Amino acid sequence: MEFREGNVKFQRLPLGHEAVQTDRLSRSHNIVFFLHFDRLMARIFDRAQDFRIDKFVVNEHPTANPLEKLEARIAPGAIHDSAERCDAPKCHPDTRVAVQDDLYSWIVDGDGDGESDQPKKIKWVTGPTGTGKTAVMGSLSGRCKAGGVLAATYFFASWSASIGRRRKTALVITIAHQLARYHPDLREGISQAVDANSDIFDKNLHTQMEVLVLGPLREIAHRPDGPGLGGGIIIDGLDECEAEQYHDTTIAGPRGKLARNNAEDQLEILQVLQAASSDPSFPFRILIASRPERVFREFFNPGNSPNPFAQKLDLHEDYNADTDINLFLEAQFNQLRRRYSLPSSWPPPGAIQALVKNASGQFIYAATVIRFLGSGHREPPKALLEAILKMKATRETTSNPLEQLDALYSHILESSPDPPLSIRWIQIIGWCSTYALSDILRLSVASNVNLLLQTDPESNEAEHLLGNLHSLIQIPSPSDQVTTKYNFYHKSLIDFLDDPDRCGKLYVDWGDVKAFLWGKFVRACAMRI
Repeated sequence: MEFREGNVKFQRLPLGHEAVQTDRLSRSHNIVFFLHFDRLMARIFDRAQDFRIDKFVVNEHPTANPLEKLEARIAPGAIHDSAERCDAPKCHPDTRVAVQDDLYSWIVDGDGDGESDQPKKIKWVTGPTGTGKTAVMGSLSGRCKAGGVLAATYFFASWSASIGRRRKTALVITIAHQLARYHPDLREGISQAVDANSDIFDKNLHTQMEVLVLGPLREIAHRPDGPGLGGGIIIDGLDECEAEQYHDTTIAGPRGKLARNNAEDQLEILQVLQAASSDPSFPFRILIASRPERVFREFFNPGNSPNPFAQKLDLHEDYNADTDINLFLEAQFNQLRRRYSLPSSWPPPGAIQALVKNASGQFIYAATVIRFLGSGHREPPKALLEAILKMKATRETTSNPLEQLDALYSHILESSPDPPLSIRWIQIIGWCSTYALSDILRLSVASNVNLLLQTDPESNEAEHLLGNLHSLIQIPSPSDQVTTKYNFYHKSLIDFLDDPDRCGKLYVDWGDVKAFLWGKFVRACAMRI
């Protein structure tokens, strides 16, 4: 028996399993996964109403509360204190204090330059990969919540298995949900807006912002005894928002449509936020953190916008991170020294200063070094540190701040017993976690990845290949692998592996990765027959 749901084909197999094949990517990416029938059916009929199976009729949630309808459409993992972000980076104590003070002060008081005539309600926080943008935004979100000045948060992440954190669809809905939650005065207005606009979840972002946020705000603003609302809306990683595709881009000829690119959806979000901030009834200040990609540089260029923005904050240029990185390394080395009973003379003189210099303002370099030293590697921390300090950048010039990070990534990956095979695993783990139907069927847990990729299902090939890479990959314990996914500590690892100029001899062409994956898939199918 075969049937389709959208572009996914389902075929009934013996033994109560289902095969799922997706046409969503290219034909070369078509993959079949096997799942228990009950899990599949639970997803197919999720939120369905008034459907019939033979003689049975199911009517689920016929009269849901409007705010419950709203909550059902949010991206819960994108909120700063979500369970999905339990391992998200945070600023180490006593670090990034000046940056956080600056941003917190702006949320509370604005620029303080007579802005009441023309308030500047949007501020851009930028910096290259690894400068700690997400850590600063995460810590700032917690501080704002504790201080009662947090309106809403949204953390995009292109590596996330939650589609809501990769796309724009749930952004305004999630912001409206948090406004209703944190501000009782807005709750009734937002509830009424959802109730009066049953199709609001299918509207564009501009309409959703107008109906779910600005409408209720205007209603409160017109009250003579209206509450004094304020606070910050913090949006992180907007450069990682991926484009939503509304048309079949594979159709050729005059009816064909070009695929939307990421910058188009990112610009749409920026324009929606700018329009909202320009409304007199909008009382919040918006912080947007992203890498300095072109769409953001052009949008925040003062010459391109009639409405002024607050002065941008560049974490790499405006704040010298060396002191904070030095504090972080000193604290972490103290912990390592106690854990491994090392002498007080370790690390040797000048080691921390050398690591600070190598970091070039990038916290990700320092954090990766510490994870590598404490990852339970076969060699002791003293030997590992000596190897790191002896490393040289792969090129003669060190003008690129990523040089030392690239050299560190190369060194750690080469500690694997089979680096090319380990990298194939890493690329497939990244692809499965993000794209391979994980949003529909939760297939990317570690045990499923191991089952697919291991040559011998009874072997411990995953530990053999990835055991030395714990500083780069979050590897679930054996008891948790049936429910937990592999995760990467930082997106910069995948960026490194995707760039042949950066990873050099470690580069594995994606065509080779696909061929390897297809071979594993054929083997898995043959074992099922």
